[in-house]
Amino acid sequence: MHHIYHTEGIILGSRNSGEAGKYYYIFTRDLGMITATAQGVRKISSKLRYVLQDFSYLKIDLVQGKNIFRVTNASKTNMLEQITRQPETFKVFANIARLLKRLLAGVEPNEALFVDLLDVLTILEKNKAKENVRNIEMIIVLRILNNLGYIGESAVLKNLIRSPFEEDLIFKVLESKTHVLRQINKALKETHL
Repeated sequence: MHHIYHTEGIILGSRNSGEAGKYYYIFTRDLGMITATAQGVRKISSKLRYVLQDFSYLKIDLVQGKNIFRVTNASKTNMLEQITRQPETFKVFANIARLLKRLLAGVEPNEALFVDLLDVLTILEKNKAKENVRNIEMIIVLRILNNLGYIGESAVLKNLIRSPFEEDLIFKVLESKTHVLRQINKALKETHL
């Protein structure tokens, strides 16, 4: 009997597999970044067809196979459902998803990063001002890189990377925007990815 993992996850992307299956890139609370498959999910009769959508936040049940996880069940959380409906916020979410897929490899739990990401995406979803959306993107990229060890100690950045994420950071990032962008670019260059 296989162990069933009950966790929460954000689907960062997917690709078709075989006749009716899909591979999913899922950042989970308990397992970290995983690749999972769902067989028959593209069939019209599939109960998971409308649940397993890119950029959705779900409660998900997984079974670990030899080389990959398999999705056995999933349900919506009713969070982050509006984020993909606004072009500006969707673009930021897609950029963050690409960055996470690039930086996270292997099953390695990172609950602090998961919670931070969820907090920031919830604020991003509510925010409509274009300038605020760009500031939020800058902060989450900085926090992702910091969480993964690519940002060193800095008095200027200390308040922007402290936990938990607070909405007032959106305005504080303006005070040191040039320094933040320089640190992000330096860290991304150092990842060699």
